[in-house]
Amino acid sequence: MAAPGPGEPVAAGAAACGVLAPGASAVAEGAVRAACEQIGVWYTWGGGHGPEPGPTYGTVDPTDPASEHDPERLGFDCSGLVRYAYARATGRDPLPGNAGHQFGTPQAVARFGPEQGTGPLLPGDLLAWGQAGAVHHIAVYLGAGKMVEARQSGTRIMVSDVRLGGDYAGAVRIGADAQQGTFSTWGTDVWTHTEPSTGSARVHRFAGPTRVRVQCQKHAETVTAEGYTNDAWSYLPEYGAWITNIYIQGPAWLDGVPTCP
Repeated sequence: MAAPGPGEPVAAGAAACGVLAPGASAVAEGAVRAACEQIGVWYTWGGGHGPEPGPTYGTVDPTDPASEHDPERLGFDCSGLVRYAYARATGRDPLPGNAGHQFGTPQAVARFGPEQGTGPLLPGDLLAWGQAGAVHHIAVYLGAGKMVEARQSGTRIMVSDVRLGGDYAGAVRIGADAQQGTFSTWGTDVWTHTEPSTGSARVHRFAGPTRVRVQCQKHAETVTAEGYTNDAWSYLPEYGAWITNIYIQGPAWLDGVPTCP
């Protein structure tokens, strides 16, 4: 998830990073401070996507030769940093997933188009680059035209000038009461799917237990796994995907979760 477009980073020292404008919520300001604490930590492809928010060792991006050493570097990719920042600010895990999931999150209380520039933005807003359905980079706005980002392999977390050209897609504001998912997955290497069926395309792999928000559930394909059989599936809005209820901790039909239309 390398950052797009031109624009050189400004000074990356801790003193250059912070809340640079008034008006943000306490949660958003907390997210800025948490991200700024990571200045100088390595960018590493896939970093920050472990079972809990925090730095992890990365993997090699087959499209980027600069990622050769990412498996040796403890750090974050762009969405891993955003996830960590808001988890620190809320004490929960409201923004799992990749940059596209975060840009499309239902936790957003406001959205800003690319034509609006930075004028309406507040510290803590999330800026994104890419096309609809294919966002590939995300960063945290600081105010004053600056942002903190995990930019690309071979660099460290830095403060940069906001890049409004190229494929800048706009920004989202995360609600002050950002909610964590109310359930946890279990097991290892568990895949979500585009439809409530194991035969549908895979979307996201949970390497280990992960907190998720379930929007609704429905009866669909019957699945037998881990010694259990269940036909209930849950929809995870942050991932735009379905998971069999077998891999969600709780009863076979989750308490308090509505039935999907």
